[in-house]
Amino acid sequence: MALAVLRSRALAGLAAPEVTVEVHLAAGLPSFTLVGLPDTEVKEARDRVRAAIQNCGFEFPQRRITVNLAPADLPKESGRFDLPIALGILIASGQIKAATLDSHEFVGELALSGELRAVRGTLAMCAAIRHEAGPQHNTARAFVLPLESAPEAALIDGISILPAKNLLQVCAHLTGRELLAPFAVAPAPTLARYPDLAEVKGQAQAKRALEVAAAGGHSLLMSGPPGAGKSMLAQRLPGLLPPMTAAEALESAAVHSLAGSFKLAHWNQRPFRAPHHSASQAALVGGGGTPRPGEISLAHNGTLFLDELPEFQRGVLEALREPLETGQINIARAARRAEFPARFQLVAAMNPCPCGWLGHAAGKCRCTPDQVTRYRGKLSGPLLDRIDLMLDVPAVAEADLSARGDGESSATVRSRVTAARAVQIERQGKPNARLSPDEIDLHARPDEAGAQLLKQAMARLALTARAYHRILKVARSIADLAGIQQINSAHVAEAIHYRRGLAD
Repeated sequence: MALAVLRSRALAGLAAPEVTVEVHLAAGLPSFTLVGLPDTEVKEARDRVRAAIQNCGFEFPQRRITVNLAPADLPKESGRFDLPIALGILIASGQIKAATLDSHEFVGELALSGELRAVRGTLAMCAAIRHEAGPQHNTARAFVLPLESAPEAALIDGISILPAKNLLQVCAHLTGRELLAPFAVAPAPTLARYPDLAEVKGQAQAKRALEVAAAGGHSLLMSGPPGAGKSMLAQRLPGLLPPMTAAEALESAAVHSLAGSFKLAHWNQRPFRAPHHSASQAALVGGGGTPRPGEISLAHNGTLFLDELPEFQRGVLEALREPLETGQINIARAARRAEFPARFQLVAAMNPCPCGWLGHAAGKCRCTPDQVTRYRGKLSGPLLDRIDLMLDVPAVAEADLSARGDGESSATVRSRVTAARAVQIERQGKPNARLSPDEIDLHARPDEAGAQLLKQAMARLALTARAYHRILKVARSIADLAGIQQINSAHVAEAIHYRRGLAD
């Protein structure tokens, strides 16, 4: 009777709890039993591990094999447990002798040949190891993982990353014959490239609204006929935002790592997600039997662009209401719960009517008032109430199209946005869009003329309390762009104008 105990990691949202892989060999009819709430992918490890062990020149023991993944009440998924299971079998059967198991953690999916394949969630697992090791990181275990996953894991400092190409290399390391070389290649700094705002001709008002939205982190809804430039404007928002901090870059990369979509070339770039209007609720907000991050989480610290907004299913749009307020999404299932970050900046676009030509100078619209009402009624009041800026984007005049582009570049606008955002961080530690009601009273109180103007707008436009607070947040951002400490009536008037938007 023999027992081997190794350490690995599971994934539960962005958390990566430790998993103990216990392998027990006993006399009896040959069998291979996996326990500890494994899902189908983990159960299939029996066949992958058997073939990998044999193809690496080892003997697969003809004994009663029991593998326990502890804790037993934590669901386990994916093929990341293949490597520790295979090592446990080899150690328990006496084919290799390892004295350094307690100082290592292992993850990796095995090919039938014994090669190691990349696994998702490497960043989250490395972050958990570093966090559990404490500030000094002296007690952090070495992390053995597939070579393809090493560049991603190296984004987390303070951990010894030991990449391996195959099972034989890991066995040689554990027996001391040939140690794995630590991976110490830092990610090369990448220059973020975004479409330039100077490419958009005309649309001075929309560009101004985009700058205000970028300065305070506000949500934006644009309505206009086809070809007015709504999508072009939305695609240029990430290029107006301040550069990502190290913490923001790691958070965004960790979410993409969980989804298996992280690319080192996109490191330190603001995410821009533009799902099709046929996307399901689970695709947008996350979900599934094993909860995965959705588009709102993949847009964390970046932009979520919803084009043709009324064409999305109503239930899908309504699911955005809570994340827009809280900046996170909690997914609950019968057996699992997961929490993902979702602090995204929403930019949406829509046509003014079903045919798209309402208000166009050519008079091409033939939609009836009832059709227009039904079309706009696809967007609920509570959702619209959570959008900070709403504006009409008219068709571009022929004179603007033929004129040589002479608008401001993204770099020029970004410098003003970065300065305004720095003022906000110094003053309140967060962008204006995330101010609480108490903080609004403290940091976004207008002067007497501005307060009187806002009072009149509340009465005439029948605005809600949420709209009242959002107008003040936008006015605060406008004042910050102007470098003015006290919000005045001009700032409030511009914020109200953006709030009226589609109401005209």
